[in-house]
Amino acid sequence: MDTTATYREILKHVILQYAKLRPSHGDIKSEVVFDETHDRYALMQVGWDRGRRVRGNIFYAALRDGKVYIEYDGIGYGISDDLVLGGIPEEDIVLAFLPDAPTLAETRPQPRAWQGKSGIAAMVSQNA
Repeated sequence: MDTTATYREILKHVILQYAKLRPSHGDIKSEVVFDETHDRYALMQVGWDRGRRVRGNIFYAALRDGKVYIEYDGIGYGISDDLVLGGIPEEDIVLAFLPDAPTLAETRPQPRAWQGKSGIAAMVSQNA
């Protein structure tokens, strides 16, 4: 299976898992939108809560140029880690909702160099 087809299946699987979750109150349904022709994938919410209409995006992504472009992520802690766990490398996930659209890998902290020492030994020598 080529990269685009693999990413497409991972996206669909992760979105379907989130679609199973129900809000703690209200009559709100999650609906998935998969447009494989244009490679657009979304999770929407529609319904009623306390007499008010609820509708809108929860998540929206597109596949372009061999990468997953997350255009909107309204999931509390973000969906990107689930995509990585599903098999999409961090450098192929573009956070398009941020200025300059960094990849997920570019937003992660880099390991700190301890000048030849590592772990506890490095921390002890710095505090001495």
